[in-house]
Parts: sequence; structure tokens; C-alpha cells
Amino acid sequence: MWTLSGFSDEISPDFAEQCALVAELGLTHLELRSAWGTNVLDLDADQLDAASALLAEHDLAVSSIGSPIGKIGIGDDFGPHLERARHAVEVAHHFGAPYVRIFSFFVPADVDPDSVRDEVLDRMRALAEVAAAGQVVFLHENEKEIYGDIPRRCLDVVTSVGSPHLQLAWDAANFVQVGVRPFSEGYASLRPHLAYVQIKDALLASGEVVPAGRGDGEVAETMRALHADGFDGFFSLEPHLSQTHALGGFSGPELFTEAWQAFTDLLRAEDIPFA
Repeated sequence: MWTLSGFSDEISPDFAEQCALVAELGLTHLELRSAWGTNVLDLDADQLDAASALLAEHDLAVSSIGSPIGKIGIGDDFGPHLERARHAVEVAHHFGAPYVRIFSFFVPADVDPDSVRDEVLDRMRALAEVAAAGQVVFLHENEKEIYGDIPRRCLDVVTSVGSPHLQLAWDAANFVQVGVRPFSEGYASLRPHLAYVQIKDALLASGEVVPAGRGDGEVAETMRALHADGFDGFFSLEPHLSQTHALGGFSGPELFTEAWQAFTDLLRAEDIPFA
């Protein structure tokens, strides 16, 4: 049985509104990236407790902390960021989340990503050690313009670090936006390290983000293959259908619901059970 989740801050900045719609759609989990207009890692103790109370009120759990760890330049000071990663683990513990999403550092457009490989891997190993110490799994997302933006370098990150506490989150739209056909060019090599799936799609011609199954992200092919080989895990809606901003993306209640409908329709068409 697959478990649906979602970046609930795409619904509303208000966490109560986020929880209400997630529960109304029948989801049992959400991915916590921001609440009340504040990044999850910057919530104070009272806000963390308030968020926990709202989750309990709506009988919801947290699938992953949608952290911004690794979303700094490869030349930026890493020390404070490593401390922030330790805080991310504390936040994951607070919510009982097994995963924390991370990235592999922005590389300037005029720099060959392979030229900074050693520095990236040193940092990723340090992050994996933080995850191991905290008994959580850090999920590397293939964001645009970071080291691990294409399948080859995603694979390099996870295999070179070689830690069970560093796995991969799959984002089809982000692959499309760097010119990759996700299933055709990345699935076979990355599948052994894939622990989590983010659901959004995009058009190769323009990079425009669209609901799942309506773009070039080969979402149906990917879901079919995951179902066939017995994948069991979270699928997190990250629609990005309205705008992007400093905290992530935004869709609003109607477009978030449209994204949920598109993905669940796709699963039903493929006869894939989900909850």
C-alpha cells in the first residue's frame, strides 16, 4: 500500500488550513516545510507545539521534514549549515518524522559541477553522519542548479557516501527542467537508492510545472515500474502550480486539490492501491 503525503504549505501559509485540507482529502501524512509563513527549521518552541497539536487534532503524521539543508552555494560557509542540519534532526524527532529532505549545494552557472565534486562529497558525508547520529534518513532531492541535478551526479552522491542514512528523493519535474527524461534516463540507475517520491510534473519545452501525468516527467511509467517491483513508501504532492517563493512553491487549495485529483486518478487508472 502506497502512502500519499504532500507539501501542505502549498495550500496556505496558515498551518490550521493546511491540516484541514490535507485531512479532507483523506491523506494521513503531510510534508512539513513551513507554517505560518516560517520555515520549519525556524519555528520556535511554541510554534512547534502548536503544530503538533494541530496534527493531532486532524489525526495526521509527518512523512518528512521539507528542510532547506544543502540549499546554499558550494562556496558558502558550511559550519553553521551543519549545525542547522543537526537542528533539522531535532525537528524531525519532535514530529516523529523518519525523513529530512536535503540538497547537494548550488553550483555557479560558470562552474563545472564535476570540478567541485570533492567538496560536495565531503559535505554530504558530514550530513550523512548527522543523520546517522540522529537515526533519521536524509533524502537528497534532485533540485535544479545543485551538484546532484542530473541522474549521474545523484548516483555519485549516494554511492560515494555509501550510508543507509542518505537516500534519494525522486522529483520528476526537476529532472525535466534540466533536460532529463526521468524514467528513460534515470530510473534504472537510481531505483536501488530511491526511498521517497515527490509528485510533480513539467513540460520539457518550457519547464512549466503541470499536474502529474500531464507533462514529460514519465510519471505513469515510473509509477507502473515502482508498483511492479514492490516499492512501498511515501508519495508527496509538491504541485508548484501557482508560484515559487523563498519557502518553496505555492498552489492554493483549489490547485492543490487538482494536483491530488490528477495523481490519484493516475493511480486508479494503473490499479495501484494507495492510502
